[in-house]
Amino acid sequence: MTPKPADRDGIHSSLQALKDRMGTIIRGKSDVLDSVLICLLGGGHILLEDLPGMGKTTLAYALARALSGSFQRIQFTSDLLPADVLGVSVFNEKVRDFEFKPGPVFANIILADEINRTTPKTQSALLEVMDRGRISIDGETHLVGQPFMVFATQNPVDFEGTFPLPDSQMDRFFMRLEMGYPSYQDEMKVLEAGFRHYDQIADDPIVDLESVLLWQSMVAGIFVEESVLDYILKLVVATRSESTFQAGLSPRGALSLKAAAQARALYLGREFVLPEDVEKMLLPVCAHRLKSTPHGSNPMEERRRVEGVLRHILETVPLPR
Repeated sequence: MTPKPADRDGIHSSLQALKDRMGTIIRGKSDVLDSVLICLLGGGHILLEDLPGMGKTTLAYALARALSGSFQRIQFTSDLLPADVLGVSVFNEKVRDFEFKPGPVFANIILADEINRTTPKTQSALLEVMDRGRISIDGETHLVGQPFMVFATQNPVDFEGTFPLPDSQMDRFFMRLEMGYPSYQDEMKVLEAGFRHYDQIADDPIVDLESVLLWQSMVAGIFVEESVLDYILKLVVATRSESTFQAGLSPRGALSLKAAAQARALYLGREFVLPEDVEKMLLPVCAHRLKSTPHGSNPMEERRRVEGVLRHILETVPLPR
């Protein structure tokens, strides 16, 4: 059923209320909050990559406390095992059979804190659940709750005891975002407020899970004109012929860019995608899926190099008429 325009107005006001609530905790980061909520609409996962102390973990808490679903934080360390994340089958003496004990991944919002501090074996435990919303253990499939969203954080400049995420893992993230330093005025407000423990964030949900699922189901119905689809594909193809990149965007990357543009249109109260939606979503959705040719460079320098090439592609690929 196609939602009425009034329904879209209601979505926009609800999302604005959600943004305002999060904005009381995360100050001066309106664009970051917009991207997080667009990712929520798109049903995707977020990689928050920035320096320590920038508010990455607090951002995940702020969203979780404003939604009515369940929340789990997993602190990733080098000794963490896949069973510590997914769960394990244990033998029940009473029934003389094995029963599954769910792990912390069985929640609506998962904070995978410092995800690059755990081993590749444990990192790979998230691949299936991030892609399909389910896990397979001992030949049995277990569905996680819906909606399901992974917030993963990592520090881009700390190499000691870290394991870089493989390409297959990076490709599971709908967006990669960075917080950045606050403005002088916003940081002054932070200083005036002082440290706020996570427990001090109001646990007073203002949006229920049914509403989120409804919004997510509406994203695919946002109209994308053929000329805009052609624009998306030209941008994707341009990355494949760019010598700076080791490889171009995959079809999954193209589909994610389309979905993000649709989610942004819905977030802004529109029933159709504009080329501007595609332009705004290209870097957060696609930059982390690409690698430049030189090896061994600083991760932050690598990011800037990739983003610079993507901006050049935006300037050279003509907008649809």
